[in-house]
Amino acid sequence: MRSAALLAAALLVSAVAPAVAEEVGSFRNDWTGNSIVIEAIADPKVQGVTCHLTHFERSLIDRLSKGNWFIDPSNSSIACRQTGPVTVGDINKGAGGEEVFSERISLIFKSLAVRRIYDKKNDTLVYVVYSRQVKDASAKMSISTVPLYKSDVSWGKPAQ
Repeated sequence: MRSAALLAAALLVSAVAPAVAEEVGSFRNDWTGNSIVIEAIADPKVQGVTCHLTHFERSLIDRLSKGNWFIDPSNSSIACRQTGPVTVGDINKGAGGEEVFSERISLIFKSLAVRRIYDKKNDTLVYVVYSRQVKDASAKMSISTVPLYKSDVSWGKPAQ
């Protein structure tokens, strides 16, 4: 009975826990020290799928010279691939999908988010990275897909 309760608690935590980004690399792209950061994000509800997200990180010199001290640009890109056996958990299959990941790129008003949408007709997972702003929403976005067609995909709760 106790192990069943622990399993239920673990499944609940995994169902509501947001994805965590792990920085896998970065490099400076200009003389002021501005950087491109590359992060790996494992989808918390789809085992075997990893997204790599790139985004811009401003340097101290850039912040001092241009102002907007607390804001990083919305520029980002995403690529998602199958990186192991795919087990699709309890995902939202509605047209709006669900947010997989979010991180702040300003002190209060702007964040970068990744949303997963299941395209049932084409049996494909669609991942979109976009910026979310309280004022003046940004149209900067990028998309990546993971086709499930003819893949050995398990549908159910992912193993812990």
